[in-house]
Amino acid sequence: MQTGAGSIPPAGEDFVLLGYVDLDGVLRGKYATAEKFASWSDKGGAFCSVVLGWDSRDALYDNRHTGWHTGYHDDPIRVVPGEGRVMPGDGRLFHLIEYADGPGAAICPRRLAGRVCDQAEGMGLTPKMGFEYEFYVFRETPATALAKGYRGLEMLNPSTGGYSILRTAVEDDFFSGMMALARQLDTPLEAIHPEAGEGAMEYAFSPAGAMEAADRAVIYKTFSKAWGQRRGLSLCYMAKPINGLPGCGGHVHASLWKGKTSAFWDAKAPGKLSETARHYIGGQLKYMPELLAMYAPTINSFTRLAPGFWAPTGASWGFDNRTCSLRVVGDSDKSLRVELRPPAADANPYLVLAAALASGLQGIREKADPGPALAGNGYDLRPPARRRFPQSLAEAADRLRRSAMAREWFGDAFVEHFATSRMAEVAAQRAHVSDWELNRYFEMI
Repeated sequence: MQTGAGSIPPAGEDFVLLGYVDLDGVLRGKYATAEKFASWSDKGGAFCSVVLGWDSRDALYDNRHTGWHTGYHDDPIRVVPGEGRVMPGDGRLFHLIEYADGPGAAICPRRLAGRVCDQAEGMGLTPKMGFEYEFYVFRETPATALAKGYRGLEMLNPSTGGYSILRTAVEDDFFSGMMALARQLDTPLEAIHPEAGEGAMEYAFSPAGAMEAADRAVIYKTFSKAWGQRRGLSLCYMAKPINGLPGCGGHVHASLWKGKTSAFWDAKAPGKLSETARHYIGGQLKYMPELLAMYAPTINSFTRLAPGFWAPTGASWGFDNRTCSLRVVGDSDKSLRVELRPPAADANPYLVLAAALASGLQGIREKADPGPALAGNGYDLRPPARRRFPQSLAEAADRLRRSAMAREWFGDAFVEHFATSRMAEVAAQRAHVSDWELNRYFEMI
C-alpha cells in the first residue's frame, strides 16, 4: 500500500529504506532511522552527488557537476511527497527520494520527468502511461553467472515457448509469485507471459499517471530482481543478453487526456486519430533520432536494434504494426494509445517518459505531420535520412548534445551531463578487448 511522505514506520520498525534513481535507472539508497526519515520529510536532507557522477558499476567519470574538483559534495534532497510503500515480507517502509532545488535537480532523472509532465499540464493535457518489460530468467545467482563468465547459463525454460500455457503451468510458482509481488508493492501488473526465446518473459503494468507509471517501473524492476535472487534466479533486463535471440524491450504505452476525455480519440477521423494524436506522433517521429540515447542508453542497447528481432530500426509509425517504432493500438476512446517501441529494458523509465512526452508535446506545438502510416513489413523499407537511427551510442550521444529541442525541454545542464555520461560508457567499452575480437583476429590477422 502507498503512504504519504512523513509516514510513521510500521510498528516495531525503527528504520526506513530510501531509494534514489540514478542516470542509468539504478535504484540507489540507504537505510535511515525513523528520526532521520521524519527530519528529511519535514526539512529535506542531503545526498552524496557521486550518484550523478559514476556509472552502473560505480566507475567515476569526469563531468562538470561533481567530481574530485568539487570534493563529491552533497546535494539537497527531498522525500518524494505521497510516494511510499510498505515492503513485502518484512513490512518496512520504502520511500523514493529525489534531488531538491539546486544543480542536482537540473540533472536528476525524476525531477526532469516531473518538469516535462508539468509542461503537459500547462498545455491542458494529462499524460497516462503504462510500461512493459521483456527480460530473461536464468537459474543462476549473480555469483554462479560470474563464475561461468556469463556463458552457458541455465535458462528457466529449456526451449522457446512464447505464450506457452505449458511453461506457465510448469513454472506456476514463478508467474504467480511475480504477480503477487506486484500487488504487494502496489505496482499492479496487467499480465505476464513467456516470450519467444529460452527463458524470455514479458510483463505489462496497468496504466497510470505518467509519474506513477515510471515510479512503478523503477520499483518493480529492482525488487523483482531481488525477489528472484532470493530464489536462486537472475532476472536480466539487458537489452540483448544472448546472441541469436530477441532482445529485451522496455516499451511504453501513452495517451493524453483532457479531464476524462481522450485527447487522442476522434470517432470521425481516419483511424479514429485526433489531430492532437497525429501531431503527437509526428513530434515523436521527428525527434526520435535526436533522443535515441535516452531510449538506448548502453553499448548493448544497439545490438537489439536490428531487423527481425522485434525492435525498430528507424522512426516509423503504423496501426497495430510491431515492425514500427510507434504502434497505434486500441479501438475505443478508453483504449486508444501510442506504443513507443525503441526503448530497451535497460533504459531509465524517467528518461523514457521525458523524451517520449516532450517530443510528442513539441509535435503538438509545431503541428507536426507524421505522414502516412506504414503498412506491411517495416524492415523492408529504408527510412528517409531524417528518420534513421544513430548506429552507435557515441553517435546517439552526439545527436543528443546537438539537439536544440532537447536543450529547450531538458536544459543545457542535463543534456551536457547525460551526453558526457554516455561517452564515458563508450570510452569504457573501447578500452576492453572482447571475446568477439579475440575470436576474429587472434590467429588470422
